[in-house]
Amino acid sequence: MDALGHFESSIKERLSKELTSLGFTGDFTLERPDHEMADLALPCFQFAKSLRKAPQVIAKELCASLSPDEHIGKVWEDRGYLNFRVNESLLGPLVIHEALDHRENFGRGVPRPGRILLEHTSVNPTGPIHVGRARNPLIGDTLARCLRMCGHQVITEYYVNDVGKQVVLLTWALAHLTEKDVPPADREKTDYKLVGYYQVANKLMESSTEVAAEISQMTQRFEAGDPDTIMNVRRTVDMMLDGIRESLSSINVTLDHYTFESQYILDGSARDVVERLKASDYAMVEDGADYLNLEEFGVHGRDTRFFFTRKDGTTLYTTRDLAYHLDKFRRAEQLLNILGEDQKLGQKQLASALQILGSERIPECIYYSFVSLPEGRMSTRKGLVVYLDDLLDEAVERAYNEVCTRRPDLDDDKKRQIAKDIGVSAVRYNMIRVQAEKQLIFKWEEALNFEGNSAPFVQYAHARCCSILRKIGEYNKQADLSVLSDPFERRLIWTLAQFPEVVMQAGEKRRINMLPIYGHELASALNQFYGAVQVLRSEHQDARLCLVEATRWALHNALITMGIAAPEEM
Repeated sequence: MDALGHFESSIKERLSKELTSLGFTGDFTLERPDHEMADLALPCFQFAKSLRKAPQVIAKELCASLSPDEHIGKVWEDRGYLNFRVNESLLGPLVIHEALDHRENFGRGVPRPGRILLEHTSVNPTGPIHVGRARNPLIGDTLARCLRMCGHQVITEYYVNDVGKQVVLLTWALAHLTEKDVPPADREKTDYKLVGYYQVANKLMESSTEVAAEISQMTQRFEAGDPDTIMNVRRTVDMMLDGIRESLSSINVTLDHYTFESQYILDGSARDVVERLKASDYAMVEDGADYLNLEEFGVHGRDTRFFFTRKDGTTLYTTRDLAYHLDKFRRAEQLLNILGEDQKLGQKQLASALQILGSERIPECIYYSFVSLPEGRMSTRKGLVVYLDDLLDEAVERAYNEVCTRRPDLDDDKKRQIAKDIGVSAVRYNMIRVQAEKQLIFKWEEALNFEGNSAPFVQYAHARCCSILRKIGEYNKQADLSVLSDPFERRLIWTLAQFPEVVMQAGEKRRINMLPIYGHELASALNQFYGAVQVLRSEHQDARLCLVEATRWALHNALITMGIAAPEEM
């Protein structure tokens, strides 16, 4: 249990006894309001109906029966709320020693039963990742890290769309074109090289009926389940995935598993879904194509018809997606999907079809708004799209220029390593600091602001802690921590104590933007403490070093949970 949880549990136990004496025996909740108001608060409105008393009266009666003890520092009533300040002289030693004892595991929850299968990224393997979709892997990876910190067993998965005309066309291109036939790639990366093949092949298909016929026949063989064709296309997709994986790795994103859409054609499960849907009361046919009428499920207008086969009887993406989800249900107790905001209707249709198939479960979906760039802020390679790789390159270059200005004493290798840590982290932080469903406009002046709500600001606070600890070397970690009574020390201790609860809330409520908010708050509290209180060569040096090291571990773990580097020097 975290330090604040220890106080909360004790106070709740006392409150339970007092509430029982008033005639209430049910469960109740304590809130953690803004620290300026109180440390913990009991809203008494939840008891009014049962006790037949006004909340203000209940709060006053409880306040009169509770006196400060080793856990309660102060208790008072305010407009129907019973407010508490915890015993600060006990909180400081508890939270500091908790951090010093657990270090990298400070803030980690106890193991929880069951598996969570979290699907994210899943961009079509037809080209490099562009900036608009870059939020998906960053939200997914950060949430996975956060849920693991909460104690969950999490499997991350990329659903690879290796079915369809685009990937078949690219496979044909690799078999019929040479490097001489395609324009030079913008980068020495596989995904960029393959784009040229696709573009040339697409023009050939549009101008040649013979090429178009070959592509069409190859697509039909694929969707009919021809193993040779499917494996040939999958090899092409694997090549494209190599480049995508490299881009993901550059932003510190890795996935546990890749599942290919074609698997559900090969193993017959997509065909099984078709037969089961055809047998349902909602199945209808139009021009040979099968669809479900979803009007009863709250889907209206033209979207009421959910097609699951083409006119020729071949399956659609929607059908294979149903087979994929039925497979996922067999592999995990809980499903999470990270999806663009344009997928809401599709997921409603999917959930309805799953219900028709008899599934009692549906996936939990987290939707995000796409990333945009300010007009004229960044040039594009083709005037059409900005790739994630372009954004990262510019982030690292801008960070390098800043490091050169701030640290001219460092050798160039060190500058470039720090610049890489800062630049990539700035992109990650900036894309997760806003709630997923809210619009995000990526701005350099925000992402690389060393003094604002940014990765460099939090990273610098961590590096400052490391620098202080390096200067002193060994110190007494059993120092008397009761001397930490300065308001800036107390504020830092209180902020430090929030970390385990922030991790839990960010994971369980799927609000990962709480992590950068917390990181900025902790870094600010550290800077205020350092500016107001002398640490080294002071009367209370060892106690303050304990606080600095405890803060270092909270900052380190917050950064790592966000997938951000925690540099020891900047």
